[in-house]
Amino acid sequence: MVSRAKAMVLPSMNLILMKSTPILHQLRIEEKLLRSSSENWCIINDGTSDPTIVMGVSGKVAELVNVEPVIRDGIPVIRRFSGGGTVIVDVGTVFVTLICSKGAVPGLQPFPRPIMDWSGGLYGRVFEGFTDFHLRENDYAFGNRKFGGNAQSITKDRWIHHTSFLWDYDVKNMEYLKQPMRAPKYRLGFLQSSVPIYYLLNVLTLRKDTT
Repeated sequence: MVSRAKAMVLPSMNLILMKSTPILHQLRIEEKLLRSSSENWCIINDGTSDPTIVMGVSGKVAELVNVEPVIRDGIPVIRRFSGGGTVIVDVGTVFVTLICSKGAVPGLQPFPRPIMDWSGGLYGRVFEGFTDFHLRENDYAFGNRKFGGNAQSITKDRWIHHTSFLWDYDVKNMEYLKQPMRAPKYRLGFLQSSVPIYYLLNVLTLRKDTT
């Protein structure tokens, strides 16, 4: 009985809450915890202090960023250590990151698609009752309206899944990004400046509901 009880105990999760922490600082914390810690972590950062372009590890500036307006307006461009696409984040972005050891979630295979599907089930329960939540390829959406983008990195013994939730959005920021050469099928036909974004403020009446 004792051994069975031990087997049913789930690993603990450490929680870090931040507000307006620069995204570069957040990413440095995340990489340190991914590579140097053996514990499980959830990091929530309510907005980043300045508009910043964040690229995936293999992203190419010339293909994804409109360099002239970025230089003109002094918009920082950083490259994160995980995959995923290019985004611009600001005070209207809520970041949620999960960093786990491979055995932390029973039965979860430590590969990109299983982790993505598991996260979809997790956030499906979080947003249950609000509206029509779906995992659309690698995005979180209400119906066909994207409100969250994701990126991952997987090491030998651990994985990270970080999400940028759009609490609010400044459309003019899209002038800093180019239309990606590849886009999810459900978003084909939309211009980069008119990707269907569903602001979280239309769903959650108080920002504290996200944290």
